[in-house]
Amino acid sequence: MKIGYAGMGIMGRGMAACLQRAGHDVVVWNRTVERTAELFEAGAAVAKTPRELAAACDIVMICVSDTPDVEAVVFGDDGLIHGLSTGKLVVDHSTISASATQRFAAAVADVGAAWVDAPVSGGSEGAANGTLAIMVGGDTGDVERALPYMEAYGKTITHVGPIGAGQLVKLVNQVLVVVTALGVSEALMLAEAGGLDVSTTINAVKDGAAGSWMLSNRGPQIALRDWSPGFTIDLQQKDLRLVLEAGDELGVPLAGTSLVFQLYRALQRQGLGDDGNHALIKALEQLAGFEVGSAAD
Repeated sequence: MKIGYAGMGIMGRGMAACLQRAGHDVVVWNRTVERTAELFEAGAAVAKTPRELAAACDIVMICVSDTPDVEAVVFGDDGLIHGLSTGKLVVDHSTISASATQRFAAAVADVGAAWVDAPVSGGSEGAANGTLAIMVGGDTGDVERALPYMEAYGKTITHVGPIGAGQLVKLVNQVLVVVTALGVSEALMLAEAGGLDVSTTINAVKDGAAGSWMLSNRGPQIALRDWSPGFTIDLQQKDLRLVLEAGDELGVPLAGTSLVFQLYRALQRQGLGDDGNHALIKALEQLAGFEVGSAAD
C-alpha cells in the first residue's frame, strides 16, 4: 500500500520520515520541491502534483498551514480531488476550521473517498520522534484504516468524535498551550526579578503540581535565550484566530486566550513571527524592562 504525504513543512517532514522509518512505501509532494529532497534521498517517491499524489496512493496525509492551504491542495486545478477515487482516504493533520473540514469531507465523499481530520500536538520534536498526540475525527472504520499509519508518528491517538471533532479538540489543546505559556512566562519573569537562577528554578518545580510540557520543554530554551521554533508564533496565531472564531460562534468568553493573541500580535509587528511560540515571554520582558535567562546576566 502506498501512503502519500502532502506538505513538507516543519511538521510534515518529520511525520513523513517516521512513515519511512516504519517501512511504509511513501510518496511525497510539496509546493516547493526542494523540501522533498531529504525524503527522496531516503527512498521516497516525489509526486509532481497533488493530483498525481492522490492517484498513486491509497491513503493521503496532509499537513499544511491553514484552511485556504488545505482547500488549494485538495480542490485546486491539480488538487487531490482530481486523483481521488472510490475507497481512498484523506487524513488531514493540518489545524483548520472545523466547519470547513466538514465541507471538504462532504466534497471528497462525492467522489467516493473518505476524510479523517487528525490535527496533531507535540511540536517539531514530536513529529521527528514519533511522539505526537493526535486528535481524530471521522467515521470509526475510516479512523481504523488510518490508525496503523498514524502510529508511525503518534504516541497518543484518540478518536474524539465525528468529522470536525478532531479540529475542535485541537482548538481546546491550543487554549491550554498558550495560557500555560503565559503562566510559564510570568513565573520565569518573577524568578529572574527575584535573583533566582532560572534553570535551577525550572528543575525545582517542573516535576511537581506546577509541572507542564511547556515548562519542561520550552522553559530551558527561554533560560538559554533560544528561540528556535518547535511551533512558530505565526502558526500559533493562526490557530488562535480559529480558537477565537469558535469561541465567538459558541458564545464562550476566552479572556486569557484573547490576551495571549494580542501579545503575540505585538511581537509579530516587531518581525518576530518566525520565533518559537515560547518567545511570548519577550512581550512581558518589554513591559517589565528586563530579560530572563543567560543572555541577560
